[in-house]
Amino acid sequence: MTSHANAPHAGMPARPSILRQMWLNRADYLYVLPAIVVMLVVIAYPIYYTIDLSFFKTPPGLQLRDKIFVGADNYTAILSSDVFWRVTLNTAIWTFASTLIAFVLGYAAALALHRDFAGRAILRAILIIPWVISAVAASYIWKWIYHSDFGILGAVLVQFGILDRQPNFIDNVHTVLPSLIVVNIWREFPFAMIMIMAGLQTVPEQLLRAAKVDGASAWQRFWHVTFPHLRGVSTVTILLLAVANFNSFIIPWIMTGGGPSNASHIWITHIYELAFGRQRWGVAAAYSVLLFVILMALGYFYVRALSGNEKEQGA
Repeated sequence: MTSHANAPHAGMPARPSILRQMWLNRADYLYVLPAIVVMLVVIAYPIYYTIDLSFFKTPPGLQLRDKIFVGADNYTAILSSDVFWRVTLNTAIWTFASTLIAFVLGYAAALALHRDFAGRAILRAILIIPWVISAVAASYIWKWIYHSDFGILGAVLVQFGILDRQPNFIDNVHTVLPSLIVVNIWREFPFAMIMIMAGLQTVPEQLLRAAKVDGASAWQRFWHVTFPHLRGVSTVTILLLAVANFNSFIIPWIMTGGGPSNASHIWITHIYELAFGRQRWGVAAAYSVLLFVILMALGYFYVRALSGNEKEQGA
């Protein structure tokens, strides 16, 4: 006996094909067509051109139209370069340290400011200032604070007898990267604070009160009630910080330009120097392709985190 379980029921219209559906909904597609065209022009074409350029050699002094096809030589040269691994290590340290410490400080500040006390609104406004101030202005301010001759930070350390003379914060290969990370953390932790504060508004007060009635301590209420509700927003915050830090440019470039001796170069500043400083467009394009792949991977996890939050809220 032939099974008809998978056959369409009699009287049911056949499902139209994808092209047929698009044609039936052509008016909807016309509305989004201008946005699609703009995306193709400002996003898709530059990505294609960068990938294509990464397979060519562009010696300084030659026009881009005179580029020489070299295949994957640019990628081979990058991966075999000592500078690449130095810059990669700097980028990893910069991204990991900035993301982790900024998140922890922002998390702690959000928990502290979530409690009701006098002057809370004023303190919130003060802590948000580093995030809303221009990154360019912040870079120049901190460059003056770190100055090896008349920097205010060094003067304070000498005044209190902590150091004997003015230190070279951003002129020393050993201290330049940690000094820049401090500036980046100072500027980014308010963002984490705002995100966690928003997440704290979703924690059910009745659960906290019930846990308190049951005799749970402050730490137990945090670990078993507050922390699980902040897991989703924490994941999103960490990913956003990681993407921003991995692609950060203004602070390291303005304060040090990658120096001294490439000690503060991260990927994005090194790409800029290769392209616009040395005019090695092909190598810079290859670097950009590798950076694009990493950022796409981070974007994938970000979308997954958002999808997981939506499912939890829907449940």
